[in-house]
This record gives sequence, C-alpha cells and structure tokens, in this order.
Amino acid sequence: MTKHFIVAGHRFAFTMDDGKELWQRLTNYAPFETEVFDAETVFSLEFVDSMERMNKVPVYVEKAEEEDQPRIEIYRRADEDGKACEEVQWIIEMAPVQKMPICARLLASEDFSCGKLAVASDRIADFAVNNAMMILYAFTTATRGTLEMHSSVIKNGGKGYMFLGKSGTGKSTHSNLWLKYIDGSVLLNDDNPILRADEDGVIRVYGSPWSGKTPCYKNDCAPVGAIVRLNQFKENIITRSSIVEAYAAVYPSCSGFRAIRSIADGMHSTIEKVAIGVPCFTLNCLPDEEAARVCHKAVTEAE
Repeated sequence: MTKHFIVAGHRFAFTMDDGKELWQRLTNYAPFETEVFDAETVFSLEFVDSMERMNKVPVYVEKAEEEDQPRIEIYRRADEDGKACEEVQWIIEMAPVQKMPICARLLASEDFSCGKLAVASDRIADFAVNNAMMILYAFTTATRGTLEMHSSVIKNGGKGYMFLGKSGTGKSTHSNLWLKYIDGSVLLNDDNPILRADEDGVIRVYGSPWSGKTPCYKNDCAPVGAIVRLNQFKENIITRSSIVEAYAAVYPSCSGFRAIRSIADGMHSTIEKVAIGVPCFTLNCLPDEEAARVCHKAVTEAE
C-alpha cells in the first residue's frame, strides 16, 4: 500500500505492506493524507523488512548535546575496499536516544528523493518512520524555499508566532503561557513546524505530522507574525533583532544537511528572506504570565 501526503504544499509518498500493524500507529499523518496527485512528489519512502549490510564512509557522525535526543549518523555507501562508491547513496542510521545502539537504517538516493527504511525492532518502527520522513523532507525541500524548524508555534489573530531556542529553554512552556493568558491563542505545532517562503512572497508557518512529545498535528498555516528567540533570565526583557541577529537566531533552529552545497545554499536563501521579511526578537524571560504578555505586546505592535 502506498499513501500520499502533502505538508506545506510538498507531496511525498510512503509505501508499506497493507497488513502492517504500524499503519495504525501512524495516525499523525492522517490530517495530511491526500488523493490529489497534481503536485510533484519530492520524495518516496519504502518500509522494507530487511536490508543488507553495507560498507560505509562517515560523513556526519556527531553527538547531540542532550542524551535524550535521537542519534543520527550519516554515511556514504562504500565498495569492498572501503572507498565511497561512484554512484552516490546515503546511509543514515538512527536510534531514539544517544546511548542506544543503532536500530534503524535508511538507504537514500543521491538527491534523497528515494529511500528505503529497515528497523531492528517493531518497537521503534514509528520512531524510525517519523525520523526518516523528517530527514527526507528537510533535505528535499531545502532547495524549494522551505525550512523544517525546531520551534513551538502559536496561532493568534490570524498570524503565527514562532518560539525558538535550545532544547530545555522553555519553548513549549512559553507557548502554554500564551494558551493560558493570551486570548485567542491556539497551538499550531510544538516541535517541528515548517517555515516556507511561498511563491506569493509571504513567509508562512505550517503545521506538520511531527510535533515532538505534544500530539499536535494540524494541517493548517498562517503568515508569520514574528519569530522570538527565548533565553531563560531573571526578568522579562524583549528586544528587536537586527537582520544579522535574526539570521543568526533562525539558522541553528533549521534542519538540513549542510555538507551538500545545494541544500546549504537553499537554506541560506530562505533564512535570508525570513530575516529580512519577518520581525524577529530576543526574549530573555521567566516562565510566567508577564513573559507572555510582554512578548505578545511587542510582537503585535511590530506588525
């Protein structure tokens, strides 16, 4: 069985045997399922029962700062002599947390438009599918004016407000403060929204099937009203960022494979449009009601 999905205007396909129980666990994709096939398929992913062992050359093997973050390692497929194959194929190995042994492998084509995924255990199959989808989505849409973000997003007054920051900074906490104290606020996504510079020149933020620990999978979007970088602090102070500061704030929150020039250039182009076209702020704050009100006042007055 093959199902098609559209996220932020980009269509992709997922194939797996009809009888797999895993289909029942992938309910986060239901709001994005489509039977409209007039858009380009940016990537296709096939779930397979097994995968041959392959030689590989390290390209990106780096530990995340937080131990509870997924382990992601990227390799190029190699020949029997350990040299990178002339025909480029990417091997991406994954585990749910840093100290866990690798338990899923994604084999992708040179442009990441085709992938096959195998897992060591059905227990982690939904983790593997979600991460494989996110990787392929981020890598194939980076050249299409699209950024997969690490952010929590509130929709209020028809605009989307994005809260950025390192893990543990309090993005979800700040969104919850808006939900509690700022009338008309709704959560659009709590971990991995999609930011896109659309063809009409508007920067929009879209919901996605990926929302971290918060089940918020909304097929919805809004023009971005502001982007706010959060820092924990002893009082609540918000400042408007310069274009250079805005670029520096957005860049580390984007997912992408910067080792590939085309992907890096695509990300740069979109971040530049965002930094120029969207009001950006730094909020040094406490996790309290005042922080939400100070932030709301500043970002709405800036529009």
